[in-house]
Amino acid sequence: MIKIGMMIGDRYEILEKIGTGGMSDVYKAKCHKLNRLVAVKVLKQEFSENANFVAKFRVEAQAAAGLMHPNIVNVYDVGEEDDIHYIVMELVEGITLKKYIEKKARLSVKEATSIAIQVSMGIEAAHNNHIIHRDIKPQNIIISKEGKVKVTDFGIAKAATSNTVSSNVMGSVHYTSPEQARGGYSDEKSDIYSLGITLFEMLTGRVPFQGDSTVGIAIKHIQEPMPSPRQYVEEIPVSVEQIVLKSCQKSPDRRYQTMAELIDDLKQSLVTPEVPFVKMDEFDMIASTRIVTDGDMDNIKKETYKEPFEDSMRLNKDPAYQEQMDELGEGQEPEDDRNPKMEKITSILFIIAVVLIGLVIILLVGKTIGILKFNDTDNGGQEEVMDMVPMIDVIGQDYATAKKALESIEILCEPAYVESDEYAEGIVMDSSVKEGQEVERFSVVTLTVSSGTNAIEIPSVMGKSYEEAKSILEKADFVVNKATSYSEDVAEGYVISQSPAADTKAPAGSAITLTVSLGKAESKVRVPNVLGLTELEAANVLEEAGLKLGSIGYMNSDDFSADLVCYQSSSVNSYLEEGSTVDIKVSLGPKSATYSFSESITGPTTAEDPYYKEGIEVQVILTPEGGKELLNTKVTSFPMAEVNYRGITSATGTLTFIYTVTIEETVMEDENGNLVTVPARTEEHTIQRTIQFVRE
Repeated sequence: MIKIGMMIGDRYEILEKIGTGGMSDVYKAKCHKLNRLVAVKVLKQEFSENANFVAKFRVEAQAAAGLMHPNIVNVYDVGEEDDIHYIVMELVEGITLKKYIEKKARLSVKEATSIAIQVSMGIEAAHNNHIIHRDIKPQNIIISKEGKVKVTDFGIAKAATSNTVSSNVMGSVHYTSPEQARGGYSDEKSDIYSLGITLFEMLTGRVPFQGDSTVGIAIKHIQEPMPSPRQYVEEIPVSVEQIVLKSCQKSPDRRYQTMAELIDDLKQSLVTPEVPFVKMDEFDMIASTRIVTDGDMDNIKKETYKEPFEDSMRLNKDPAYQEQMDELGEGQEPEDDRNPKMEKITSILFIIAVVLIGLVIILLVGKTIGILKFNDTDNGGQEEVMDMVPMIDVIGQDYATAKKALESIEILCEPAYVESDEYAEGIVMDSSVKEGQEVERFSVVTLTVSSGTNAIEIPSVMGKSYEEAKSILEKADFVVNKATSYSEDVAEGYVISQSPAADTKAPAGSAITLTVSLGKAESKVRVPNVLGLTELEAANVLEEAGLKLGSIGYMNSDDFSADLVCYQSSSVNSYLEEGSTVDIKVSLGPKSATYSFSESITGPTTAEDPYYKEGIEVQVILTPEGGKELLNTKVTSFPMAEVNYRGITSATGTLTFIYTVTIEETVMEDENGNLVTVPARTEEHTIQRTIQFVRE
């Protein structure tokens, strides 16, 4: 059990937990031997108890420890202590490529290409040392605060793909190569495929294959043709499109054969982006017509499916075709006059093989709780610490109050109305996130809200013009709120979405939010999220998005550390004209309680000083306790106009009056009863009042 402050390996002092993932927890630690900060990744208990996994993990991690490259999160040490298995790595402060893509929606071609080159160089160094990563994905790529791109999780990825842990295969199905999805042999070209998928996501903001299950997505990697990234972003240059498609060929022998080849083409694309210089092999056929080689089949049988399926899955070549191949000799191909009978038989057999493969995958998944149960939660060597906030209790509150309370802690919400006899209309009955559960900042929580017993069904207005949709909803006794968004698919002025959804019920008078299309973005650009970045990083991100950094202000923030952006003037994912400015505010660190002073100042009273007279020039000074003067001025009349000060850091202060008075000649009786004349004189008098400031 890892505890803060404990020492591991007699040299690594655990300082704090900085991340967690599906396989491990990551801690910030201090190496007392070399006096430096490091990241210590500790395997979770379920993996530490698997002897086969631990043995393979140690071999692979020790091999990774020999890698030293600027684009790799370097492994310094591997150890075990009291059943705690750990690796010690370079501490990199930054953001995963996955979160960076999410922040920016998609990257520019230049930026995506630059990142891909750096990733390729890191992977190339590993390949040169005979280390295959096998789990290249944006979650395992870190961009440091200095802009350096580093690949992480060497060792763990390969160890996790061992058949010893086949019931819980690590990685992400969205990035896995066809040979990995089939359970076959994987090599350097598997990493190239996964990097191609990663480049596709950087360019488009999405992965090429999506589905309802991991099995379905895996089958798409095997069967469906790779879509072109230009299908989603037309401005992608032809050379970059070709690089993605070549990297993601179904057959490994049609991909780039080495990272060096890929790096050369990536660099060339920066020079001649619109020149189709990439040497493309014949595009893969889709799985229903592509012929699987004997080598492919051998690998499939050897790695995953074994003897029971050996005979049924072997493809027999037509005798006439084999005779022709024998006559041609090794290394030659027959002419294009194909044997129709052979083609027909082969195609049928291949279809059967594909069906069998799919059935085997499904059966294995059902039996072992998912042989293709990929894990997206592991962010690699140093999983990014999400900007999380705990959910508060809003059950029993009316929806408007609950919404305001959640927004105050930067959690968004949407209602889902349900008829109820127990709860009054408009009262929150349940929440999709329970009290105390942490959610990512600005995420949307669904609140189940009582619609009472007389709820009205919400009509569908999807695809209708805003005017028509508004009329329909208002006639149904709803209030309409309008939001806008650009859309590539929905014409300007027409409804993209509605919330709450159609065919649900809500109380009369409830607000229905309609998101209305502004048409295609054209010259508009999407505003990226720069919250949590440094001023320089924010400027770079905005520039890459086609925007400019505007004014820079400063403010206290409990949510963002000092020197990080805590406010941006345009909301994330909204649209602005290209070249527009976005103002930011930079955090000064957490704020303590602040106070204000807002009142008229009255002059000294006769009770305070019987010699004070109106019209005397008075120096007025207002000083917070332990702080600098807020006010230092001279006046001759009171009351002073209302004085306003905010952001005072102390609860009390002192109001000081300094002035000179003239005292006339007076006759006084001394202690002995004799009359004494006191001559006229001037004196400087000081009066002080303690001021209690009002807490903001």
